[in-house]
Amino acid sequence: MEAPGRPEVLVEFLFDQGALFISVRNIGARPATRVAVKFDKIIIGLGGTKEISALPLFSNIEFLGPGREIMTLVDSSGSYFRRKQPTTLSVQISYLDLEKQKYETTIKHDLEIYRELSYIVSPTINESDSGSQT
Repeated sequence: MEAPGRPEVLVEFLFDQGALFISVRNIGARPATRVAVKFDKIIIGLGGTKEISALPLFSNIEFLGPGREIMTLVDSSGSYFRRKQPTTLSVQISYLDLEKQKYETTIKHDLEIYRELSYIVSPTINESDSGSQT
């Protein structure tokens, strides 16, 4: 017997100790397959060296179990905002359940909420890359 419910895949931007991450997470009760994520704007991270929005991670996750998450570093928040990367963007997520039922959702994000957050600078983070500090 199949588990009740459905897959529900979200894409979130996370802020942790001055670093920005993108998370693809299935918060649903069932597995998601063929997960694809499309950003309405190009996201350049890692100090301007990598097009994060073009990573293979976002073109096809073949299987994402319930409660599973895949996360990637975008950049330090200081570097991201200093390079004037997009702060408002939309993310379109499409995926299937095991019966091949298709789901699509669009989530709008406003990264400005992270610009003024304070954090403790660790010795491994270059101070010139950090944003607000405590």
